[in-house]
Amino acid sequence: MATFVDRIEEYAGRVLEPAALKTDQIGVPARTIDDLAQLGALNHLAPAEYGGAGLGIADDRRVHEIIAGACFNTWLVWAQHAPLVGRLAAAHPAFSAGAPASPGAAASPSAAASPSAAASPSGAASPGALVERVLRGRVLLGAGISDVRRFPDHYIAATRTPKGWVFDGTISWVSGWGLNEALTVSAVEASTNTVVTALVPVSSRTRGEPLRLGAVSGSRTERVRLDAIDVPEEDVLGTQSIGAWRHADIGTASDARPHHFGLALRVLKELKSASDPQARAVAASWIPRIARLRAEAYSLADEAAAAGGGPYRIDERLALKVASGEALGTLTRALLAARSGHGISGDDTAQLHARNALFALVQGQSAAVRSAQLAFYANAPS
Repeated sequence: MATFVDRIEEYAGRVLEPAALKTDQIGVPARTIDDLAQLGALNHLAPAEYGGAGLGIADDRRVHEIIAGACFNTWLVWAQHAPLVGRLAAAHPAFSAGAPASPGAAASPSAAASPSAAASPSGAASPGALVERVLRGRVLLGAGISDVRRFPDHYIAATRTPKGWVFDGTISWVSGWGLNEALTVSAVEASTNTVVTALVPVSSRTRGEPLRLGAVSGSRTERVRLDAIDVPEEDVLGTQSIGAWRHADIGTASDARPHHFGLALRVLKELKSASDPQARAVAASWIPRIARLRAEAYSLADEAAAAGGGPYRIDERLALKVASGEALGTLTRALLAARSGHGISGDDTAQLHARNALFALVQGQSAAVRSAQLAFYANAPS
């Protein structure tokens, strides 16, 4: 009997991969989200009570690798949503069993995986209507989380009200705009340095402005204005201090993640099947290197999580993230060289993968990651 991961892999190979170039040009279609919902990929981290698979960390990583390798645009839209289901389940302790935090979180420069919110301040034993729909895989979420990194220069403002909060400000990046029914937003109450994370329904008071991107142009990524939106307490996932948020974010943003390796494996597959024996030699040389990077990154991320996260062995983790980015750059350049002039034409995957690799350099890029990247380039041999 096919497992959940098997079904995702079959769908990715049959539907996502052949359409990847077209998806980059025209955008992730609504049909793809419907398909993922039917497959259970919109709530695969939810517990069985909500029809979820309660997937473990290893299988979750593999799903991120498969989708990222098949269609990076689809992965970016899906990865804004998928890890948050685990967080939602964890915010309601009565229903949290079997819903681990995802290692493959998200995704765009402003919506990378963020620290988990604290338990819901309301202490509710059961979720609100919107939360329950998300847990059941009936709503696709967008994410506007990592603007907190730029506080106090730029952030979504949270203001306390008798019934909850008001969120106001502009989210720098939201992927999947036009497909998502709600957003997960992290805002800051500046007077107390408190981060408030909540669900915000898409409405006439959430207005998107298209962004012209040179990579992941099919990800429907837009800048989104929140116009003084009322957030009821039942839609608040949690609150935490800015210090606690940043402590967790240091680690979360610093790991090499499954989508790096999913993209690398896809490029290796194409190099391996090339007619040029030198291209095949590149694949043979790099397959064990990517396997080693992948194993080291996952092992260190798991060790850091067990140790409480934060800056645990941070220099080693940053080095692995930089190395994964450099590996992607090298492999995509090799594929482009192997394809010669045709590799840069719009109907060739070589240029698509190369642009996706560039995006991976800035996706989830914290100040610590950027510093490690630039230090590496400054010390590179001439």
